[in-house]
Amino acid sequence: MAMKIIVNGDGLAVSEDIKHIKDLLDYLGVADKPLIVEHNQQILQKEAHEQSVLTEGDKIEIVHFVGGG
Repeated sequence: MAMKIIVNGDGLAVSEDIKHIKDLLDYLGVADKPLIVEHNQQILQKEAHEQSVLTEGDKIEIVHFVGGG
């Protein structure tokens, strides 16, 4: 069964195997990029990604940086 969350304003259904923010970042393919994650309006430190549990309806904002010039 899928869990529904909101990522950057868009609804997303993810497997219930995705239990933590780190799992979500891995799933989205951005775990190795420099980024900031906001979980239900709380900015998370990178160290908290593995412990922060996702639940139905959570709102996640992910901002990652792109180099260029």
